[in-house]
Amino acid sequence: MLSHDRVWAAIDALAERYSLSASGLARRAGLDSTAFNKSKRLSSDGRPRWPSTESLAKIIEATGASLEEFTGLVEGRGGVSAVPQRRAVPLLGFAQAGAGGFFDDAGYPAGQGWDLVELPTRATETSYALQVQGDSMLPLYRNGDVLIVEPGAPTRKGDRVVVKTTAGEVMAKVLDRQTMKSIVLVSLNPAHPDRDIPTRDIEWMARIVWASQ
Repeated sequence: MLSHDRVWAAIDALAERYSLSASGLARRAGLDSTAFNKSKRLSSDGRPRWPSTESLAKIIEATGASLEEFTGLVEGRGGVSAVPQRRAVPLLGFAQAGAGGFFDDAGYPAGQGWDLVELPTRATETSYALQVQGDSMLPLYRNGDVLIVEPGAPTRKGDRVVVKTTAGEVMAKVLDRQTMKSIVLVSLNPAHPDRDIPTRDIEWMARIVWASQ
C-alpha cells in the first residue's frame, strides 16, 4: 500500500544509495536544499505533507535511477535489480577539455590522457565525465562535481548542455534556443552572462544526462 511514511522512506533510501544526504539529493535535483528535511514532512497542524510528483521526477532524473528502482524502494523491495551497477567512463577537467586533443569533431572522447571514474549505469559506452572547476555553475553545480555528458543525445529547450567553442572555451549552461544561425544559452549562475553564440563558432554541444556530487 502506498503510504506517506513509505514514500518518504524511499526518498531517504534513494539518497543513501547514491551516497547523498536528503538535502544533497534535493540540491542535485535543483530543489531547495530543505525540501526533504524531516521538518517539512508534516504541516504545522501535524497533517502529512507529501512530496510533489515533480519533485519525485526530478530526483529520479538527477540520480539516474529508474522508476522501477524508486517504486521498489517505496514497496520495500531489494534485490539485484535495485542495486545500481557501475561503469567506468573517461573523466576530464573543464580546463583540460578546452585545451584540445581529447575529442573528435563530433565531441566524442578521443586521444590520450583521460582518467577513468566509476559512475552508475546511466552512462553509456559513448558517455564521458567532466569535472566542474570554479563557481561559474553555482548554485546547481559546485567545484568538484562530476557531470556525465552524452554526445549525440538529442537536445531541446531547457536541457542542460556542455558546449565547446572553436576558440576552446568549454561551458555548461541551459539551452534556451537553437536556430540555424546561433544557439542561445542561459547561465546556471546569474552572476555570469547568458550567451548567444553563432553556429559557426560551436565545435560541439552535448547534453548533460547525470551529475554526481
